[in-house]
Amino acid sequence: MEAGIVGLPNVGKSTLFNALTAAGIASENYPFCTIEPNVGVIEVPDPRLQIIQQYIKSEKIIPAVIKLVDIAGIVKGASEGEGLGNKFLANIRDVDAIIHVVRCFDNGDVIHVDGSVNPIRDVDTIDTELILADLQTVESARDKSQKKAKTGDAEAKKRVALLDRCFARLDQGQTIRGMEIESTEEQKLMRGFSLLTAKPVMYLANVSDDDLHGENEHVQELRRRAEAENGVVVPVCAAIEAELRDMDDADRAEMLADLGLEEPALNVVARAAYKTLGYHSYFTAGPKEIRAWTIPQGATGPQAAGVIHTDFERAFIRVEVYSIEALQEFKTEKAIREAGKLRVEGKEYIVRDGDVCHFLANP
Repeated sequence: MEAGIVGLPNVGKSTLFNALTAAGIASENYPFCTIEPNVGVIEVPDPRLQIIQQYIKSEKIIPAVIKLVDIAGIVKGASEGEGLGNKFLANIRDVDAIIHVVRCFDNGDVIHVDGSVNPIRDVDTIDTELILADLQTVESARDKSQKKAKTGDAEAKKRVALLDRCFARLDQGQTIRGMEIESTEEQKLMRGFSLLTAKPVMYLANVSDDDLHGENEHVQELRRRAEAENGVVVPVCAAIEAELRDMDDADRAEMLADLGLEEPALNVVARAAYKTLGYHSYFTAGPKEIRAWTIPQGATGPQAAGVIHTDFERAFIRVEVYSIEALQEFKTEKAIREAGKLRVEGKEYIVRDGDVCHFLANP
């Protein structure tokens, strides 16, 4: 599960990436300090893991994680090679979702690549470059599919019809992520196109230390934009989060209390990114480990088993499932089973967020 951090140069991407991952990547107050994408991993905070451990003692807890890629800043004209050009766009193409960092604070000491702070202009700049790159991709794919369609290839005809719809939308300056997909077959075809603007997006509003909840007009404008796209905005002060990450637990708790915050904003970012990607977690629990496993929403029992090992999906027989609420009520798995609260599900079962699972498979 991989998310790319994008934004114009010098909006706080690398500072935020460092705070999230404690990678210590250098960031400077000038554009293009990031040339190669930096990669880090963040844990997804989930208090349910600690609840399970209260009743099932285990040697370790393994939370779900998100792989983050810090992609160098995009500038106007990137789709035509400006800045570092298509290299950036190729890096974005490889991720599952986009975390778009947008500067939402005024500070004359921090350079803005366009000379002033304007979140909507900044979002439009990046969207435009991604749309232009997608237009090139769609035109190329459509030319190839049209040639096959002329031979009577039924699947090629379907690709052409879908690509025509994509082209019409992009040509109007609209992203693909807002386009209605009519069937699972179209979903599969769309994934094969690897379009940049089809990827889900969440916005991180980089705010100042006197506006931690993002009440200024810059953030309000960004929220209105996100709402129109059914998106989400998370306000974050990258500078403060970087400070918090370097503190021990006691100092961090004291600083959070002084700021009136319940937890670091980056915990909120991790959870929001997880949901933006369209994933959730199920759990396995035993004496060696309690672990959160990441699956797409809507995954079946065999698909969920497959994230543990691909052989488990192929050899899936059934899954035994219970809820954390049942564990809290009955205290042990044995008591859950005796109370009839342990369910046995087959191949069609859709694994729910928070299920505790035991999979049975053929050897």
